[in-house]
Amino acid sequence: MVATTGYSKNVQRWMDYFHGSHGPAELSGMLHDDVVFQSPVVHTPQEGKAITMMYLGAAGQTLANDTFRYVRVFDCGDKAVLEFECEMDGITVNGIDMIEWDADGLITDFKVMVRPLKGMQAVHGAMKAMLEQMKAGQG
Repeated sequence: MVATTGYSKNVQRWMDYFHGSHGPAELSGMLHDDVVFQSPVVHTPQEGKAITMMYLGAAGQTLANDTFRYVRVFDCGDKAVLEFECEMDGITVNGIDMIEWDADGLITDFKVMVRPLKGMQAVHGAMKAMLEQMKAGQG
């Protein structure tokens, strides 16, 4: 597990959010209105704050279980790669969050990549179920 403090302003804000309350208002305040989210389970980039919040919320409820931890951080100020590991249904999932911020510190691009194939399949199934549940709750 990596340190939770000592990063550039942008990465530190993400770490504080991640290790803190995970509140939707806080997440919304970190995202640019035109943010692009690139999911490992959807082919096309998802554009806009609302859809990005939905995907990050679903990921938070599926991936960010009590085994989730960041294991490496590459902090480049306005860009970062955060490697994570977690366990889902007995399968070790390894992945990265690639995040880019604008000059105002708002996230403009968030890409998630996951490996190995069994891990990707576990993430896909859990994310699909969570997104369907979230969409049903909105209807």
